[in-house]
Amino acid sequence: MSRQFHHSSSPRRSSRYSRGFTLLEVMIAVAVLTMISTLIFAAFSTLQRSREGIQRVSDRYREGRLAMARVCHELESAYLSKHLPINLNLAVTKTLFKAQPGAPADRIDFTAFVNRRMDRDSPESDQAEVSYFGMENPNQAGVTDLIRRINPHIDLYPDKGGRGQVLANDIDLFDLRFMDPLLGQWVDEWDTTQALGKQDRLPYQVKVTLVLNGGGRVSEDSTQSTVAFEGKISLPMMNPLIFALQ
Repeated sequence: MSRQFHHSSSPRRSSRYSRGFTLLEVMIAVAVLTMISTLIFAAFSTLQRSREGIQRVSDRYREGRLAMARVCHELESAYLSKHLPINLNLAVTKTLFKAQPGAPADRIDFTAFVNRRMDRDSPESDQAEVSYFGMENPNQAGVTDLIRRINPHIDLYPDKGGRGQVLANDIDLFDLRFMDPLLGQWVDEWDTTQALGKQDRLPYQVKVTLVLNGGGRVSEDSTQSTVAFEGKISLPMMNPLIFALQ
């Protein structure tokens, strides 16, 4: 007589192998995944900010180098002219070299051989009136830009007219100092239109200091690095140009 045996597992043992995750385990897993995701996002965000900061500083260095090259080149080409009619009332042009201290940017107006004729038949020469000065950015309060003004038509008002362009954005300092060969020291201003002192003579050297803000100004209490440039140039045409005797 054969016997048949039926194997059956107990309900307790079966439920132990077939049950899923508990709510507590799911909450712990979600918390760990959230923490890992937050750390990964923070790492990528930090890398992105670092990359943007390096790119911003690199762009500022390039902008500052180009601005300094333009300023130094045009100052080297500065000149004065004594080509005036016998009757001064008939004069229609005036040359000068005038610099005044200011904050955060000094202002300088001068005549120089820097104009580039873009049109073949344009009634212009290589002479021009040039100015550098600071102007508040109309779109950002508290931000000063370095402006370059040029007028290819020299007239009796060498500090006015022409067209202006932003040479450098968001500057912290634009400082000019001038070596007076008669005094043997650096001075903060120069004016060739005055009857006494520096009339009809240019400085021996000019020291240019340009400081740019390193990045965007986020808030008043945020500290931003600066990018500084300094150059010293000589002015070859110290005396007024004159090719004929009256």
